[in-house]
Amino acid sequence: MKIIVTGGAIIRDDNGRILLQRRSDYGNWGLPGGGMDPGESIEETMIREVKEETGLEVEQYELYTVYSGSRMKYTYPDGNEVVFVMFIFNARANLDGKIADDHKTVIYNDKNQESLKLEFKLLEDII
Repeated sequence: MKIIVTGGAIIRDDNGRILLQRRSDYGNWGLPGGGMDPGESIEETMIREVKEETGLEVEQYELYTVYSGSRMKYTYPDGNEVVFVMFIFNARANLDGKIADDHKTVIYNDKNQESLKLEFKLLEDII
C-alpha cells in the first residue's frame, strides 16, 4: 500500500458556496487538489493542482486541516490501494471572468481532462 500526500483547496465564491470538481478518474465530486510532486512544498502542491484542475490562480491561503489515518484508505477502480494524507487549505482565487452565465459553473478548458465539471455548491447541498 502506498501513502500519497495531497494538497486541496476550499475555494468559496461571494455567496459562500464551495467549488467542487467532478473528477474524471472516479467520477465523484470533491475539492480541487492532488498529489505532491517530489521537491514541492504542500502549499506549492495545492497551488499547482488548483491551477491544473480549475485554471484558477490561488491568491491567498491558510491551512485548514489535515486528514489522515485508516479512514483515508482508498481503492482505485484498477485495484490499487492507497492511503491519503490530505492537507486542506482555505484558499481565495480570482474568479473575475471565470464564472459561466449560470453563476455557478467555472469556465475552464481542462486539457488534461481531470475535471468533468467545476461547480460552486452550497454546503447544505453537499452534505
